[in-house]
Amino acid sequence: VTTNEIAGYCYAGSFRDRNAYRFTLESTLYLKPGFEGYGLGGRMLDQLVDEGQKRGFRQIIGVIGDSENAGSIGVHKSRGFTMIGTLEGTGFKHGRWVDTVLMQLSLGDGNNTLP
Repeated sequence: VTTNEIAGYCYAGSFRDRNAYRFTLESTLYLKPGFEGYGLGGRMLDQLVDEGQKRGFRQIIGVIGDSENAGSIGVHKSRGFTMIGTLEGTGFKHGRWVDTVLMQLSLGDGNNTLP
């Protein structure tokens, strides 16, 4: 794809504000329609995971706003994320209720050692 437009974005923030969760990130990944299938999502997610590990985080939770979003679920799975749960009907997007899918990846030593 050769274009000057923004194709997507990926970012991470605090999973929860409480101190107990300070080593866990929540990630968001979005691709503009028409930019799927070029590996952009995977490359962005790889960069996000790498940066999280460098900064000492231990877990990252991918939050996917639709259980029918096979592309997002697939890219997370291809990067080692595992399915940890589905929250039914918790999001409202594009005029309809959607499930929220949670996927998790351990970073660095994960929960095998103390921070």
